[in-house]
Amino acid sequence: MKWTEGLDKLGLGLYLLLCLFAIANIYSVDQKLGEKQLIFFCISLFVGLVIFVGRSKFFENMSGIIYIGGVLLLIGLFPFGKEILGQKNWYKFGSFTMQPVEFAKIGTALMLANYVSGPDFNLSNKKSLWTSLAIIGVPAVVVLAIPDVGSMLVFIAFFIALYREGLSGFLFGVGFIFAAVFLIALAIPPIYIVIAIVVIAGVLIAMNYHKMSWDVISISSIVGSILLLCGLAFASPYILEKLPKHQRERIEVLYKGEKAFRDTSGYNLLYSKTAIGSGGLLGKGYREGSVTQGKFVPEQETDYIFCTVGEEWGFIGSVMLIICYMIFIGRIYYLAEKQKSTFNRVFGYCFASILLMHFTINLGMVMGLFPTVGIPLPFFSYGGSSLLAFSIMTFIFFKLNYSDKNSLV
Repeated sequence: MKWTEGLDKLGLGLYLLLCLFAIANIYSVDQKLGEKQLIFFCISLFVGLVIFVGRSKFFENMSGIIYIGGVLLLIGLFPFGKEILGQKNWYKFGSFTMQPVEFAKIGTALMLANYVSGPDFNLSNKKSLWTSLAIIGVPAVVVLAIPDVGSMLVFIAFFIALYREGLSGFLFGVGFIFAAVFLIALAIPPIYIVIAIVVIAGVLIAMNYHKMSWDVISISSIVGSILLLCGLAFASPYILEKLPKHQRERIEVLYKGEKAFRDTSGYNLLYSKTAIGSGGLLGKGYREGSVTQGKFVPEQETDYIFCTVGEEWGFIGSVMLIICYMIFIGRIYYLAEKQKSTFNRVFGYCFASILLMHFTINLGMVMGLFPTVGIPLPFFSYGGSSLLAFSIMTFIFFKLNYSDKNSLV
């Protein structure tokens, strides 16, 4: 049919597949929650239909209002938020709860896309750079103050979109180095790291001695960077000790193993690994997982839903799910790159990068490669806020893509 021209059937098909498979797995863990998730899915489809029949320019024109609304919802958590599992990042309305950070991500993506698509935007200009960082930083700082460290990490996704628009990769390199120094300093004595930093810096300087400009600014930058890294190495153990007990243990689990904290922060991870490993090649069968059916894994319908897939569907089922996610995320990046409109492209990159961050952190968390943080698996973890927010982003992007394909420009 003519109206389907420009409709990305592969992307929408993968979206439906992920959502329906998720409902089946949530139903396996808890029948009532599975039924509620099906209701959330139907609501998401209705909202998606409204988005599709609306004007695509609506989101570009209203991005500022949506962004400010998202930030205000985050700020409102401080006086009105409901504390759940130690975090005050929910609104509660009777039996329903809403997590505003999921919707703040939508507002941030739209606002960043709107600003970047402006005629005066140029990342080589300091005003453009700092304004872009402020758009990302304002909600990220509020989220960190809640505190919700896991959700704050997702805001790194927006830097991937900015990188596509010309942001220097140097910032990613600096961030990686600082993160690596912090984590390594928790495992070995800081003095060894300081020696390594000095030696590596000396080798790099010697190799590039004749290519470098040895003015006062360059020398002070090099010395300052070395001192900052050395200071971080010595400060890392102290920073770890000052963290709340549960956060400190979640990091220590990576070094000491989950069995050392089997009654506290390592409990979830221990039984998550047990469930995934017990699934074998083909899994134990639908609703036949002894670990998941025995409710041994807390939050197994939300953040740890992947352990249900591993136990019931096995290695093959887990790999197929991962492949579906990779194709879906890759499809969003591909379509984003094809957009004629800068706004569409930037929003697409923001959406795909948010999915990538959630997917990577969640799977790394349940397999013990990343500290436990409250990050849901997109479309898959139980929760109306998460499913609705990701569905809204999905339908906004496919609406933008649909309009782009049918545009005469």
